[in-house]
Amino acid sequence: MTTRHPDVPERGLTVDDLAHTPDDGRRYELVDGRLDVSPAPKPLHSVVDSRLTIHLGNTAPDEFVVLSGPGVNLNGDRTLHRIPDLAVFDHEPPEEGYFDIPPVLAVEIVSPESVLRDNHTKRHEYAAFGIRSYWIVNALADKVGLVELRLEDGVYQEAAQVHGEDVFETDLPFPVRLVPHWLTAGGPWRGSIGGEAPGEGQATQR
Repeated sequence: MTTRHPDVPERGLTVDDLAHTPDDGRRYELVDGRLDVSPAPKPLHSVVDSRLTIHLGNTAPDEFVVLSGPGVNLNGDRTLHRIPDLAVFDHEPPEEGYFDIPPVLAVEIVSPESVLRDNHTKRHEYAAFGIRSYWIVNALADKVGLVELRLEDGVYQEAAQVHGEDVFETDLPFPVRLVPHWLTAGGPWRGSIGGEAPGEGQATQR
C-alpha cells in the first residue's frame, strides 16, 4: 500500500505543490488533492521498466513517443495526477509542466505495495481519462505475466493475458510482439524479447 505524506496541508493539493516534494526516489502522485507516496522502485521493477521501454522504443513508429515515468494530469483541476511506469503518446511532450492529454498506452508494473492500486484504482482512473490501452505487467509470480486491457464504451475489457514464454501480440497502439519471460530473465533478452516472427514455429497468443 502507498503511504500518506505527514505534512499534507488541509487544503486540496494541485500539481503546483509537487514542486515542493523532495527528490528522494519515491513517487509522488495526487488523488483528489491528496498526496499519495510510493516507495522507490525495487531492482526487479526497474529491470522490467528498462527492458520494456527499450523494446517499445525500438518498435514504435516515429510518430509515437515512449516515455518511462511521465507525469500525467488526469483532470482539469490538476488534483488527480498519476505517473504511469511507462506510457506511449502520439503527440510531443509539453514544453513545460505535465501531460494533460491521455496517452494511447499506459503500463503499470505490479509491485507488492501496488497490487490493489494497479489492478483496480488506476484501472478506473485511466478508463475515465480515456486511455485506450492499459497493460498490467506482473513480475512477482512464478511466470512473468502481462494483461492487456482495451477501452470499450468507457470500460476496460481484457483483450489478452500472456505468461512466461508465450508470445503477446497486439496492434494497439502499434504492432508489437513481446515475450514476458524476457522482461526479467538473464541471457540474450534483446534478441529474444520480441519472439519469433510468424511462420517460424512460435505460436502467438492474442
